[in-house]
Amino acid sequence: MAWPIYEVINAHRLPAIFHTGHSGIGSGMRCGGGLRLALSNPMHLDEVAIDFPDMQIVMAHPSWPWQDEALSAAMHKPNVWIDLSGWSPKYFPKQLIQYANSLLKDRVLFGSDFPLITPERWMKDADVAGFKPEVMSGILKDNAVRLLGLGAI
Repeated sequence: MAWPIYEVINAHRLPAIFHTGHSGIGSGMRCGGGLRLALSNPMHLDEVAIDFPDMQIVMAHPSWPWQDEALSAAMHKPNVWIDLSGWSPKYFPKQLIQYANSLLKDRVLFGSDFPLITPERWMKDADVAGFKPEVMSGILKDNAVRLLGLGAI
């Protein structure tokens, strides 16, 4: 399949970020604001990850109600990352916390979704969400540094 936009992103060695899962956008609006939830299923990114194995793919937001699919995609494809923006950590599914603390600790990224969720609120809620202290530096900074190729900062 031809993916011209992904070819450009890949050629410039840029990461691509994709909205995944349900968020507050369109919730309660007539027709959900026209957003088709099925298109935010993270399994749609599996084919992209195969066709562009060197392009880093970031799944934005916890992918509810497809959290297991997102975890599976990230576990199976080493170029797939999970971003934690858009939800307060106190609402994260338990399996997201479990994998962020273990098998995916090197590919989970901080994000607050400011101004809807401030970084201060995200950090306060993360303190009680169940993240292991030793993985927080990766989530908050180190994983993004690697993803973006920034070297030590």
